Amino acid sequence: MQASRLLSILMLLQARGRMTAPALAAALEVAERTILRDIDQLSAAGVPVWGDRGRNGGFQLRAGWSTELTGMTEPEANALLLAGLPGAATELGLGAAAASARLKLIASLPQEWREQADRVGACLHIDSVDWYRSQETSVYLRELADAVWNSMQIKIKYESWNGVVSRELEPLGLILKGGTWYVAARAVSEIKVRTYRVSNVLELQASRKNFKRPAKFALADYWQASTRRFEAELYRLQAKICVSPRAMKWLLNARTNVTVLMPEAKHKKDKADWKMVLIPIESIEHGARQLLAFGGEIEVLEPLKLREKIIEDARAVIARHLVV
Repeated sequence: MQASRLLSILMLLQARGRMTAPALAAALEVAERTILRDIDQLSAAGVPVWGDRGRNGGFQLRAGWSTELTGMTEPEANALLLAGLPGAATELGLGAAAASARLKLIASLPQEWREQADRVGACLHIDSVDWYRSQETSVYLRELADAVWNSMQIKIKYESWNGVVSRELEPLGLILKGGTWYVAARAVSEIKVRTYRVSNVLELQASRKNFKRPAKFALADYWQASTRRFEAELYRLQAKICVSPRAMKWLLNARTNVTVLMPEAKHKKDKADWKMVLIPIESIEHGARQLLAFGGEIEVLEPLKLREKIIEDARAVIARHLVV
């Protein structure tokens, strides 16, 4: 355990430069006293590490010194091989680089691990696109990626819900969700970060102006908070429905957020094996389109406007299909 921690300290200092004892302790989840003892042991072993006191102090390695030792374990090597998405790397223009990096990684592994690495690639394939959906074509994805990597401002024409708008942006990160690319960016001279769908970018002009990334911006945290807020704003209504076992299975297969009501909350027309549930809906019209697909396997109870819309649309379907 101690040897692994010493290697972790070495890798952190090599990757990040100067770090304080509290920062190292937080990263490795140990006490500061443990970090200080570990630093002494590294120094005694001949590693050129020293510390500076004061507000801007911390521990660092001698300039230009590095080690080829990574301390990578077999599970870590497998996890790294699994982490890449070849399709995404290709879209970003990094397909060749990803393949080259994988070859270098495999070449650096012990012989017994190389066979395991090959089995990982042969036994697992990651497909990020959901069923019955196609991968979106994003014309300016690579240009956006270059702007993100290099912290360069861009000017875009963007097709939003309200029409085509022009924006001057500082792109902070790219997100791939369900086969669709998004970019998190903030408008120049603004603080708020917004999400833009890359396929909706109609024109893009890169500038030579660099920008400074917000020190506390974390892309994963932003995206998690953004998706929670988006879903809360999108699904403002709930539908109370009775569902058959088949309909319940369909809802679960579609990963719908289903809340099953208490067994005593039964509708008078329910069969014994039907359940009363709540599901989120975007609007009355959208909910009607969604629930009509279940045919006679569901009954809408509330809201009343949704029930009336279901009846209206069902009558229109019947009228359209009746033979005259």
